[in-house]
Amino acid sequence: MNAPRSALLEPPLTKRIAILTAGGDCPGLNAVIRGVVKSAGQLGYDCIGFLRGFEGLIAPVCYMPLNATNTAGILTRGGTILGSTNKGRFVVRRGVDDHIGLDRQLIDEAKTTAEQLNLAGLICVGGDGSLSIAQQLFEAGLPVVGVPKTIDNDLSATAYTFGFDSAVACATDALDRLHTTAASHERIMVLEVMGRHAGWIALHAGIAGGGDVILVPEIEWSFEHVCDKVLSREADGKRFTLVVVAEGAALPGGNLVSTSDGAGQVKLGGIGRVVADEISRRLHREARCVVLGHLQRGGNPTTFDRVLATQFGAHAVRLVHHRRFGEMVCYHPPQIDSVPVREAVCRLSRVDPDSSLVQAARALGISFGDRPARQSPFSIEAANGCCAPMVAESGIAAMSPISALPSP
Repeated sequence: MNAPRSALLEPPLTKRIAILTAGGDCPGLNAVIRGVVKSAGQLGYDCIGFLRGFEGLIAPVCYMPLNATNTAGILTRGGTILGSTNKGRFVVRRGVDDHIGLDRQLIDEAKTTAEQLNLAGLICVGGDGSLSIAQQLFEAGLPVVGVPKTIDNDLSATAYTFGFDSAVACATDALDRLHTTAASHERIMVLEVMGRHAGWIALHAGIAGGGDVILVPEIEWSFEHVCDKVLSREADGKRFTLVVVAEGAALPGGNLVSTSDGAGQVKLGGIGRVVADEISRRLHREARCVVLGHLQRGGNPTTFDRVLATQFGAHAVRLVHHRRFGEMVCYHPPQIDSVPVREAVCRLSRVDPDSSLVQAARALGISFGDRPARQSPFSIEAANGCCAPMVAESGIAAMSPISALPSP
């Protein structure tokens, strides 16, 4: 139900929690909404959802009531029943770390809406850009609680964000399919995946899908070493190669492949085609590029993402109930915890080149394009007389996290 602003003047008689989903969509958003509604109902709160992210907070104010009836069956559905946007009047990020402040008038309008609706809490579900908006609203006095959401898994304050596991599953399925056609036609297949400036999707999917080369933003690489890996495989009788490249991986020399709109927003993408074309030029082999794009954002959430998102929703309501505003729920295995939102958005979580997961990939013979194909994966550690500690990076274990995740 869309509500004109004039309908907001009379405050509700019961306690009310609002939720909004902002930024890019991903599988698991509806599971969070359902978790909020069911948990809030147990505590006697009414729930509403603002439509189209933060845009629903300002004129023309748009929201809908949320209850057990209209949230039934949404646990398994991808997308968000509230809608979302990463454009419009609430844009606070340009590039990697360039965050900008909101217009004071927007903040004042959002604050007026919250007061007129007598909100006990506003649960904001989003990535680092959306949570930066949430932090500014909190500093202006709104009762904000954050829920981390991104397929990129690049928020340092939480070991996992929901949506990531589903995106990896999509990319892995694509690699499984590309493997058969690449082998049949003896081709080099380059798969470009999302992830922005973090290589988590490429790394996890590359390992799970049997990739031969993985190119990520965190590890400098060269075409010479990539081509060397292709030739090394051919010398071993394997006349096809699977290359996984993250959209944010810089070309040799440091340049990103991207486009920019008129507002200065940077859109990554296109490096897969550049890599495929250069391999073809150098080796005179047939190389094809596949860009997964928004397929990684669509579809139903995996079991892991459903459980994690549901827990995030339930614990976000707990934070509201205990008036712990300005905090964001997070996953510190095996527990759901919380941290200040400002800490969650100050630093990206990126792949550690010396992590146990990268070490395991090298041990399997996977190339990161940074060294000759025949070089021992343990030569650097052996030269130092030790082996790098096999610990998880940013709380992320190399094995599947499902068994460690408590049920909601």
